[in-house]
Amino acid sequence: MENAEKDWIVRKREELKSWMNDDKRRTGLSRAISAYTSAKERALSRLPELEELRKEVRGIKERSIREIDALVKVTIDSVREVRGEAYLARSAAEAKEIVSELTGSGKLVVKSKSLTGEEIGINEVLEENSNRVYETDLGEFIIQLRGEKPTHIINPSVHVPREEVAKTFSKLLGKGVSPEIPELVGVAREYLRDKFCNADIGITGANVVAANTGTIFLVENEGNARFVSNAPPKHICLTGIEKIVPTLQDAFKVLQVLPPYATGVFMSAYVSLITGPSKTADIEKTIVYGAHGPKELHLILLDNGRTRMAEDSVFVEALYCIRCGGCMYECPIYRVLGGSFGNNYFGGIGLIWSAFTTGEEGVAVAVDACTKCGRCKEVCPLGIDTPRMVERLKETLVKRGFLTPRHEEIKRNILEKGNPFGEDEARRD
Repeated sequence: MENAEKDWIVRKREELKSWMNDDKRRTGLSRAISAYTSAKERALSRLPELEELRKEVRGIKERSIREIDALVKVTIDSVREVRGEAYLARSAAEAKEIVSELTGSGKLVVKSKSLTGEEIGINEVLEENSNRVYETDLGEFIIQLRGEKPTHIINPSVHVPREEVAKTFSKLLGKGVSPEIPELVGVAREYLRDKFCNADIGITGANVVAANTGTIFLVENEGNARFVSNAPPKHICLTGIEKIVPTLQDAFKVLQVLPPYATGVFMSAYVSLITGPSKTADIEKTIVYGAHGPKELHLILLDNGRTRMAEDSVFVEALYCIRCGGCMYECPIYRVLGGSFGNNYFGGIGLIWSAFTTGEEGVAVAVDACTKCGRCKEVCPLGIDTPRMVERLKETLVKRGFLTPRHEEIKRNILEKGNPFGEDEARRD
């Protein structure tokens, strides 16, 4: 056990040191934080109605999680009723098996941004089966080319400054690329355009799912998710069960709150509502499935620790998160440690998500970095009490034996000597 403990401590500490000592990452993150903060303030000042709406959305999420088992069943039935197919994957392994069966091998796959996909390692599974996989979100595309992992749930490559993006794209094209941001965006647009049209399969996540109609909501600014979900003949949507809400009306309320807090815009450029595969009834009012869009729609609802989270009176709050990511930009620790402050999810709330979805070992060191300053709770549109959950996680980790040597010494001193310093009672007097 001592060797195992040493391994997880050393591994994570090295990652933390790497982030703290990387000026390029810090530069990219600092620029993004400045731009995001001013944009969000401007957007919220124009949308005062969100103050009441965000409280209503909190209530919607609370009710949805309480009724999650029933909502999963309703969603699956609704999707099948509109000629789609739906599955409940209890674990990451089950989800990967479903994706593998639906995809097969030797396919061209295009993906839009999905932290749920990152959660289960979907790219690795697809590539192991000899599929060619292209990330189409600009940030994910940059990360894929660099062989790195995302560091933010909304802006995956937020730590990569434009100068480094230019070097990455220059290597891809075999020629020099200017670090001007519009030109960099243009490179990705041109390179990926034919991938959308020739892909066999498109894989997306979902921002919200309306149970009563089986409708998938995709909220984006780039337009790539719309291509991914519409151009290939088969659309696979992988999303967590916590994204489900009872009705379309509920879903619309969630999506009104999300964009201003996520990217500082009044409303995202594109909101796609997908209810079953494409269809037409233009000939004799006879419905035929598979018109210009996908012939097949497959919705995979992922549990992978979410039910356990829902059963805990403290950790259940993490499931209310609408994934705006705003708390990370406001977090003083994330501003220093970036994507190393967490594991597959990031920031204070990411510690909780990582612990439940990929295991406690990955966050056992990073959790001590949280100061519980409460800034994340203050800026969260749903008022999620992340500091309380982090404190509970710390308690859980200690009980499971995840202690650094120094913390183990302090614990032993308190139990044996009655003080953290290990001093004898006589000496203390």
